[in-house]
Amino acid sequence: MECRGEFKQVIVVRSDIKMSKGKLATQVAHAAVEATLRTLKIKPEWVECWLSQGQKKVVLKVNNLDELLKIKEDAQRNSLIAVLVVDAGRTELPPETPTAVGIGPAPAELIDKITGRLKLL
Repeated sequence: MECRGEFKQVIVVRSDIKMSKGKLATQVAHAAVEATLRTLKIKPEWVECWLSQGQKKVVLKVNNLDELLKIKEDAQRNSLIAVLVVDAGRTELPPETPTAVGIGPAPAELIDKITGRLKLL
């Protein structure tokens, strides 16, 4: 398989909710795994390219839930796989708290059109 360009995965996290470092890491991990599994079903060639390039992941932040949902919608509108992580509420957060969105893996140029303006977490 020929991989044209760079592939990456982006995880976008809300910065308006308080999470411990461990909780934050768990939410990011949930987003990364779920987005990868969904992409594997729909665009397995993207996952293959991403794996062959070292599985680049970038974690970015948004200010609130509205911004998080807009990123998810924009990604899906642009034919990217985007999954919303909603916390079960067993530890630190209230049940059904949306925390993160996982996008890709996908061509970096496609993801950057959606998330390129966001800041690193």
